[in-house]
Amino acid sequence: MTARPIAVVGASAAGLAAAEALRRGGWRGPLTLIGDEPHLPYDRPPLSKQLLHGAWEPDRLLLRTEEQLAPLGLDLRLGTRATGLDVATRTLTLDGGERLGCAGVIIATGVGARTLPGADRIAGVHTLRTLDEALALRGRLAHGGTPGLRLVIVGNGVLGCEAAAVARELGHDVTLVGIEPTPMAAAVGTEVGELLAEEHRARGVRLLTGAVDGFETAPADPDGSDPQITAVRLASGGPPGSGAAGGSSRLPADLVLLAIGSRPAVEWLADPALDTTDGLRCDEYCAAAPGIYAAGDVARWDHPVHGRPLRFEHRMNATEQGMAAARNLLAELTTTADATGVAEDAPAPERRPFAPVPYFWSDQYDLKLQAYGLTAGADRVEATVLDRAERRVLALYGRDGHAVGVLAAGLPPRRIRALRAVIATPLPWEEARERIGAATAGD
Repeated sequence: MTARPIAVVGASAAGLAAAEALRRGGWRGPLTLIGDEPHLPYDRPPLSKQLLHGAWEPDRLLLRTEEQLAPLGLDLRLGTRATGLDVATRTLTLDGGERLGCAGVIIATGVGARTLPGADRIAGVHTLRTLDEALALRGRLAHGGTPGLRLVIVGNGVLGCEAAAVARELGHDVTLVGIEPTPMAAAVGTEVGELLAEEHRARGVRLLTGAVDGFETAPADPDGSDPQITAVRLASGGPPGSGAAGGSSRLPADLVLLAIGSRPAVEWLADPALDTTDGLRCDEYCAAAPGIYAAGDVARWDHPVHGRPLRFEHRMNATEQGMAAARNLLAELTTTADATGVAEDAPAPERRPFAPVPYFWSDQYDLKLQAYGLTAGADRVEATVLDRAERRVLALYGRDGHAVGVLAAGLPPRRIRALRAVIATPLPWEEARERIGAATAGD
């Protein structure tokens, strides 16, 4: 009996980790890796930092070269989009009309950039989620080697702040606009966000609070090309002292970056057996349905430690969850007729709940933020500024009386690593405070 393939949808960090884990785990049957971009799997965090700055070229982002992928024996489908999935039969439909019956499917399609109405028809308005998008924006920022372009970044979350730092280092005039008055407040809290705001202002970034009301463009050329952006209109208003645009709602712009968040890439998953509310809903084993698993930014799964469904758009989580999904899928397949693709001498895997300690980082100028656990959605935040001039800060995040996350900037690496153990399992708030104090004594 010929084994049906396992298909990994998404040639991403999560997808690649899943494919490699499947081979390590003993899958010897056909293995298909499907990616909608034409590029080999690449690393995405440097898009808004090293690549945008020009310090790195695209080949440095590759997670594996063609030679390194060859031993996996992949049926590699780049530039191919999955358009549908029949859950009952585990059959994928691809954009060319091909139907692919599978032993199992791992979905690692990640997220796409949110945009604003009409923005895709205006030259000079960019998003920054893919390699091609990053190269397009980099080409404009490096245009003629001339600094001083007026860049308006809409969205003051992680992506917007990182891009603002790069653009300022390249010598451009940067305005950072957010609907919240404090940069990255949703991710790190107001106190840490205010410290970031100070750093951006000190570097010359103009911070405004407001919502985009529309765009202004130059008249389109007769050759049919898209009209060029000339200004961003902001809705008037905002709380006093917030830096809101108020009555001055027109921001002249040579370039605009929309960094207003992401949307999980689940629009192609129309099967009613799947829950695609805020990502693909999975159980604690990363399973969305029998034989169907998910990993990375697209997965919203039951975290067994925190006791609720979570979805992380963090690089380390993508790799760890890709491996976990592969292991658990193989464990499931060993009990079915599709076990024919598993090597006979492969160790029998067991399904294990996926319970990572989340980790993320953000580089802005010389400042590196690092966080473990859950920092977003906290109902209590205690931030201690250890050295304002050096931007050294330590913050503890709580939920329902327990400490669930910790963030640090400017601390020695050994101190930051010690913080992970404190919130690996939620602790009562006061106990966590004492352990944080002990772990950072002398800083």
